[in-house]
Amino acid sequence: MRTGKSGISGWLVRPAGGHPWAVLGAVLAASAAHAARATPDGGMDNAIVVRAARTWLAGGSPYDDPHFLYFPSAVLAAVPQALLPGAVLRVLVPCAVTVLLALGWACALRLHRVPLRSRLAVLGLTGLAVGFAPFGHLVRLGNWTVTAAVALPLSLLLVSRGRWTAAGAVVGAAVALKPLLAPVVLLFLFAGRWRALAAALLVPALASGAAALAMPDPAGFVTRTLPFLLQGDDGFVRLYEASPAAVLPRLGVPRALAEGAAVVAAGAGVLCAYARWRRADPGPLRLAETGAGLMLSAFLVSRPSYDHYLLVVLPLLLAGLPYAGSVARGPWFWVALLPQVPGLTWPWLESERRRAFKDAFTLCVLAVTVARRARAPEAAADGRVRDRRAPVSAAPF
Repeated sequence: MRTGKSGISGWLVRPAGGHPWAVLGAVLAASAAHAARATPDGGMDNAIVVRAARTWLAGGSPYDDPHFLYFPSAVLAAVPQALLPGAVLRVLVPCAVTVLLALGWACALRLHRVPLRSRLAVLGLTGLAVGFAPFGHLVRLGNWTVTAAVALPLSLLLVSRGRWTAAGAVVGAAVALKPLLAPVVLLFLFAGRWRALAAALLVPALASGAAALAMPDPAGFVTRTLPFLLQGDDGFVRLYEASPAAVLPRLGVPRALAEGAAVVAAGAGVLCAYARWRRADPGPLRLAETGAGLMLSAFLVSRPSYDHYLLVVLPLLLAGLPYAGSVARGPWFWVALLPQVPGLTWPWLESERRRAFKDAFTLCVLAVTVARRARAPEAAADGRVRDRRAPVSAAPF
């Protein structure tokens, strides 16, 4: 049975008026304009990829820069940007990142069968832009994490419509641009969807292999980037990493112990994600929570792991708000997000270099909150399990 027309579920899926949309447009435009003024090169992280493409066009190896952490296919993908003047990139990149984040939010809504004209559609994206600091960080940095923030909800939306192979191709294309979504291939393994798994693996392998042949150092990713990622010895980068493996040593925990704890936590998260998938209850929460669980487990152990990685999973969880029993209906979901409220100052964590402690808190609490969804839903007093199918009035658009 669908949720009733009364209560929070019914209120969230009702159409929003014109004023909230105007506010959302102003907020997104202001965010992009601020980033364009503050970042003359189109964002520090995007500039790394563009610089790698320009180095390749000049005959050099993009892997001469130790901070270039992408597959060779990303070099070719960045060539169009490398041909544009800096003044154009300064405006284009933050606008493109903002649009892609909005597109990812739209895909998350459609996965949960929430109308795109609903109150949740406009209020949710406004809340992310205004009340979640990593949103602004990602727009200003121009980080290619935004490709994963679109690809994950899009792939899960395709899966919900039975298009598994297309979903695998989407994940593979995102991995070819940035390997962030690699853990999602486990979802295809859980489901026994071998064509989707093959697409997710072959697309980046073929794209990167072909691109590597055009590089002066074809094995640069393996010989230079992988050792850097495994060692995590960059002192500047480590200050902003949110994984327990990076944060705990800053609190005096031996590095080996911290890394071991992170590996154990990540392994437990993957097992919980598998258990959540095995529950096989109806509705989109199964896909969203399994996908989010896999990604959060990877963030616990990956090096590096930054605050804006959370934008890959947060829209998926937030869009499930109309469903009884969803992660977003629980108090710990909101407790996890408190440190990310812009302007909220926390004692002893005021320094920008200590922001990673707040990010680690959000990551760990959110990971535990999602992992708890592996348990079977509680039965109501009459013995019936609460329904979690589509909310009321879930029209296509």
